[in-house]
Amino acid sequence: MKIIGLTGGIGSGKSIISNILLKKGIPVYSSDKRAKFVMLHDSKLKKKLITTFGNEFFINEKLNKNYIRSILFSSTLNNQKINSIIHPHVYKDFDNWKKQQKSKFVIYESALIFETGSYKKNDLNILVTCDEFERVKRVMLRDKCSEDDVRKKMKFQWKDEMKISLSDYVVHNNELDKLEEEAISLISFLMKGFR
Repeated sequence: MKIIGLTGGIGSGKSIISNILLKKGIPVYSSDKRAKFVMLHDSKLKKKLITTFGNEFFINEKLNKNYIRSILFSSTLNNQKINSIIHPHVYKDFDNWKKQQKSKFVIYESALIFETGSYKKNDLNILVTCDEFERVKRVMLRDKCSEDDVRKKMKFQWKDEMKISLSDYVVHNNELDKLEEEAISLISFLMKGFR
């Protein structure tokens, strides 16, 4: 079974691509969604997070999202530390999920495929790109936050230019109405490569 990495910066539209692939019957593992589940249900990970970042990481057995954001986006060191703790547990969860799939290939969706180096484990890497101005606008609208908030998050992700050279396929998503068309071209590319 082949592993296809799917990534893109915040607001690029990778989740929309994922949803289109899912509707077409292609198995997609969303690492962002599963990370939340794993943090709540993996007792070893939970203990490590509390030991490292304090009891405030969880409130009433739920993730303290504001506190986690304050850690993630406070410094590069904290960002790397939290990702280095969570990422191996998420990848273990992905491995278990992958074993249950019957497809010739699966999609591993993650915002940080290149930043964490996990792209090296994939057979192919797909990047969803979008102009920075458009991405900022989308995230401000989606998360009801300021431009400053969005740019703080963007600081911890590589620029598209750095990712393009490591990608096997690039989806350009400056116009949302053309995204379905882009997704169909992507599916055709995948089907030809992994028959």
